[in-house]
Amino acid sequence: MSKLKDVKVLSGAAMLVAVGILLGFFKIPLTQLIEIRFGSLPIAIAGAFYGTGIGALVGALTDIGAFLVKPTGPYFPGFTISGLVSGFIFGKFFYGKEITVQRIVLAEIVHTLIVGIGLNSIWLSMLYGNAFMVVLAARLLKEIVMIPVNSLIVMVVLKPITRLYRPQVTVK
Repeated sequence: MSKLKDVKVLSGAAMLVAVGILLGFFKIPLTQLIEIRFGSLPIAIAGAFYGTGIGALVGALTDIGAFLVKPTGPYFPGFTISGLVSGFIFGKFFYGKEITVQRIVLAEIVHTLIVGIGLNSIWLSMLYGNAFMVVLAARLLKEIVMIPVNSLIVMVVLKPITRLYRPQVTVK
């Protein structure tokens, strides 16, 4: 976390939180249950540029900021934990490493299994009082279908941004 003492890192992370909050409000519905969301893109970029710690911080702050700007129900800290874990996962897969199609797909698979299918299903089960297996069954197909879509979105955005900006983001 000493990276946050660097003004470039701090301002970059803050910008990614702001962009994440804004992008979180946009979605493209594909079916009644499946929609494309863009809120995790800045979290993936934060993980790629700054590593696991700042990626996790950006993920958590994006969730809290989105709730403060436009609450969609009661605040539930489980989704903040999901954002934190998302940033950590993307940081583990992307920070200091070459961004390849295989790495992006693997990161999305791990992210979907841990956060989308695992944690978020637990949080929804707790929040709405439904049995975990019922929530899991309802979400499983949607999460699996979204892996290639999310991988494509991350690839289209992250690869060029990393080529352009990562060499300029030097963190000691």
